[in-house]
Amino acid sequence: MNIDKSSYQKFAEGRAKRSKLLPDCAKAFVVGGSICTFGQGLLDLYRFWGASEAHAKMLVSVTIVFIAVLLTSFGIFDNIARFAGAGTLVPISGFANAVVSPALDTKAEGWVLGVGAKIFTIAGPVLLYGTLASVLYGVYYYLVGLFG
Repeated sequence: MNIDKSSYQKFAEGRAKRSKLLPDCAKAFVVGGSICTFGQGLLDLYRFWGASEAHAKMLVSVTIVFIAVLLTSFGIFDNIARFAGAGTLVPISGFANAVVSPALDTKAEGWVLGVGAKIFTIAGPVLLYGTLASVLYGVYYYLVGLFG
């Protein structure tokens, strides 16, 4: 069967499930906010245990990444993300999932050609353009300070 691009697009649009904007936004807000509230609770707990603010912030990031990796490994994170949508992507937990998920999918192909080659498939562009943007901002900041 040979279908041209416009016919396929019409077919796909007719079959695509429309999402409900308000409930999806509400779920993303509640789940994302819950993750951030959990992070704030961890920060307060680490500070209560005597960690400096800088160390407590680092520990919160490490803890949330560890939990996200664990949930991804057990297949739980995908179910949460399916329910919450972007609510799980915005906090650092989404980045951890984006790194670990391709690595788990390609583990059977070996450590070098599987995990090593595919681990940054999703997160790689984020790292690349984030680094590029920070370098450009640094150059701009330097030039403004030099001439301003």
